[in-house]
Amino acid sequence: MTDSKYFTTTKKGEIFELKAELNSDKKEKKKEAVKKVIASMTVGKDVSALFPDVVNCMQTDNLELKKLVYLYLMNYAKSQPDMAIMAVNTFVKDCEDPNPLIRALAVRTMGCIRVDKITEYLCEPLRKCLKDEDPYVRKTAAVCVAKLHDINAQLVEDQGFLDTLKDLISDSNPMVVANAVAALSEIAESHPNSNLLDLNPQSINKLLTALNECTEWGQIFILDCLANYTPRDDRESQSICERVTPRLSHANSAVVLSAVKVLMKFMEMLPKDLDYYGTLLKKLAPPLVTLLSAEPELQYVALRNINLIVQKRPEILKHEMKVFFVKYNDPIYVKLEKLDIMIRLASQANIAQVLAELKEYATEVDVDFVRKAVRAIGRCAIKVEQSAERCVSTLLDLIQTKVNYVVQEAIVVIKDIFRKYPNKYESVIATLCENLDSLDEPEARAAMIWIVGEYAERIDNADELLESFLEGFHDESTQVQLQLLTAIVKLFLKKPTETQELVQQVLSLATQDSDNPDLRDRGYIYWRLLSTDPVAAKEVVLAEKPLISEETDLIEPTLLEELICHIGTLASVYHKPPSAFVEGSRGVMHKRLPARTGSGEGTECPDVGNAAGGSAPEAAPSIIPSQGDLLGDLLNLDLAPPTTTGPTPSTSGMQMGGMDLLGGGLESLMDESEPPHVPLRTDPPQSPSPQPPSPVYTHTDYTYTDYSHTDSPPDHSSTEHSPPAELGGDIGGSPAMGAGFGAAPAVMPASLNAPVGGGLGDLFDLGGGVGMPMGAYIPPKTVWLPAMKAKGLEISGTFARRAGVIQMELVLTNKAMSVMTDFAIQFNRNSFGLAPAGPLQVLTPLGPNQTIEVSLPLSTVGPVMKMDPLNNLQVAVKNNIDVFYFSCQYPISMLFVEDGKMERQVFLATWKDIPNDNESQFQIQDCHLNSEAASNKLQGSNIFTIAKRTVEGQDMLYMSIKLSNGIWVLAELKVQAGNPNYTISLKCRAPEVSQCVFQCYEAVLKN
Repeated sequence: MTDSKYFTTTKKGEIFELKAELNSDKKEKKKEAVKKVIASMTVGKDVSALFPDVVNCMQTDNLELKKLVYLYLMNYAKSQPDMAIMAVNTFVKDCEDPNPLIRALAVRTMGCIRVDKITEYLCEPLRKCLKDEDPYVRKTAAVCVAKLHDINAQLVEDQGFLDTLKDLISDSNPMVVANAVAALSEIAESHPNSNLLDLNPQSINKLLTALNECTEWGQIFILDCLANYTPRDDRESQSICERVTPRLSHANSAVVLSAVKVLMKFMEMLPKDLDYYGTLLKKLAPPLVTLLSAEPELQYVALRNINLIVQKRPEILKHEMKVFFVKYNDPIYVKLEKLDIMIRLASQANIAQVLAELKEYATEVDVDFVRKAVRAIGRCAIKVEQSAERCVSTLLDLIQTKVNYVVQEAIVVIKDIFRKYPNKYESVIATLCENLDSLDEPEARAAMIWIVGEYAERIDNADELLESFLEGFHDESTQVQLQLLTAIVKLFLKKPTETQELVQQVLSLATQDSDNPDLRDRGYIYWRLLSTDPVAAKEVVLAEKPLISEETDLIEPTLLEELICHIGTLASVYHKPPSAFVEGSRGVMHKRLPARTGSGEGTECPDVGNAAGGSAPEAAPSIIPSQGDLLGDLLNLDLAPPTTTGPTPSTSGMQMGGMDLLGGGLESLMDESEPPHVPLRTDPPQSPSPQPPSPVYTHTDYTYTDYSHTDSPPDHSSTEHSPPAELGGDIGGSPAMGAGFGAAPAVMPASLNAPVGGGLGDLFDLGGGVGMPMGAYIPPKTVWLPAMKAKGLEISGTFARRAGVIQMELVLTNKAMSVMTDFAIQFNRNSFGLAPAGPLQVLTPLGPNQTIEVSLPLSTVGPVMKMDPLNNLQVAVKNNIDVFYFSCQYPISMLFVEDGKMERQVFLATWKDIPNDNESQFQIQDCHLNSEAASNKLQGSNIFTIAKRTVEGQDMLYMSIKLSNGIWVLAELKVQAGNPNYTISLKCRAPEVSQCVFQCYEAVLKN
């Protein structure tokens, strides 16, 4: 008899009967009773009262009974934590059972019981199971580590389980390897900044070996892990692709999509002229086509992923158009997706086939699908110019069917065709006008009105047609009203004598009788234009329109790259990044495709033409973001106004009293009335003398002014702004992120001055004295630009902060045979607005084998853009030979300002105010300073000790740092006598800076 009988009983007084049966001496009766308990629990009855009786049944050799009891425990342990402790001894005993199934079952169940009291008892059995001789136990224990990390992350780190997990990647059993990878990936997702999966060629080789032998879900875990690896070069990339390609023929569609994701990512690094690249493209098509023979739900997921792949690499499926033809029994969601991909793959070679198919679809019965098919014909006309005529004649055939919704869609798409190919297909207007009376949808009516207005001079009765629409003006939708207003004004400008009355009527309706502000405003603008300057009105209203683009619905390239990295996940189905739909996704890492190494795409900027004859490069380098990206980066960085050393800027009309000490400052961005001025130079300007203008070399965001033709740097005193030494700067057209926000308030915000009790309060009664600070740490010089990459010019250097001024200390060496002159320097936008505060002073020509040292003062009022890493600086240096680009990383300690010592009470309130999620903890190893020496050394780099206290022989130093852009970082440094390892906790409103600040601590303390 089946177990279904356990679910059919609904007797009263059942609990008492079950209690008696559970305490029975007969094993069979006990097993029956536990089954009944589990059945009751499954259907939602509360059987928690039987907890002690069920726990007593754990002491058994029967595997089936043990599984049932463990199932019960998992369900009720959270509501009965004290009772669950009773089961711990049995768990520990079962973890040493000779039967590997029982050992694995015990450790799995302990991992699923999310009770803090039990987790501490789980550590020892888990440690043994991670090193168990049986692979089944080891693979179960690996997953248990991830579960335990979710309950108590600190415990897992302290017990060294993460290191054991990393060792399991080298395990001999492929399933253990797969589960270890899955567990580490899961943990790494919740800690995106930790480098848990430290992938290198050796570990990748082990993963690829295990890939062939583990289960399908194990393969998915390993493939997803491989997708996060960036190969060193194209040879390694090709080697990985060759070993992953066999997965494309797997029966599980999830394995196939994960393999496609890896190959799509690594193909980026393969040179396109490589034979293997072409082979790989051919191999990718068959598995994707095979996915389309699955059930509709799987087809839909496959089609959404194929949609992304086709946008990135249409050549993969360019010969597979037929598989995307719609079948009569496809669900609507599959039909619409196939239609979209057909248009993306449409080309001159297959357009005849596609159009015949689309014309067939336009006669279907499904209205939504027919509309989409008619729109698709229009999109084909816009995409493939040679097919436009054929598309227009197909649309005219469809209009002749007189099916209302077909006609309306056809008119909407013909309007777009007119926009793409002006003065080419206007002969069809007469046919369109015949169907004027049948239009009842706003979009179609608006499209028809646009056509009549745009081509009014070719339509004899254009005024009558528009007048017919005007009769029910107030009943029309806003879209139609706006279009009608514009069309009649166009008609008036083309035929002024005949339509004066009509235009006055529509302007009166739009401005006096309408409640819609958009319509009223447009009406007033037209009225004033027509009454004051008809010539200007003609230029505005009848201006030549830009042609519409081929593909208006392509996904934006950076988003497409991210989605390609998420093939096979929900992100690829939604066509949205995970951060858009995963709750609490603050730590979600944005993935990008690697840069191609073979062709140098995206890695070097194109050459800059000289001032006389050079032309500007067509494509801007990838390091320059769009204005929208910049604003996003600004907001993400939580930037406050940077501190400047120049003249005090005007703060007219701005109240800064309530500005957030910890880097708020953004409110001022929102309510600026005019862009603030940013000091360009801090030295006094010299009197001008008549000189020929200096040539300016421009390359996208880099601008170099050549000072070699003048006796002195240019004079800015003639500018209209006051103070005279200022010049307005901006970021991609938005107000400059600069010094215009005024100085920080003298009085702290009220919320930070309030007395705070409890918590950290007592530590400030134990202030430790701080000795004399040592000098600021200056990193050793490193080579930034090797001579072989810069036609003989070698640049090395470092950064220093002296007397509050940041200096870039450069050593220029000429290893070429020719003399170098006319040096200039410029920085790209960067995270903290670093920019040269003056020209690069190389006053004498640099001869062959000569070296010169130059110190360049820097300001922090340049344009801002978030970089990766945060302290990355992209530099362009020009001389008489060429323009050279290099990247370097500055120590963030250069930005630590001298007024970074916080009041104790303010420190305390701020520490509490910053969310705990923003706290990061790091280890500084092999440091042999006592707390006082460490404090003195750090103070030399503007890291100020606020307070110190000693707890159980451990010194706790509380420190504050202020960055040049107003961000505050608070720190707690733990120093124990005799222990060379320090622990540092950092709290900050902008947690992105914590990693860089930790690196500064490490550099300062160890040097």
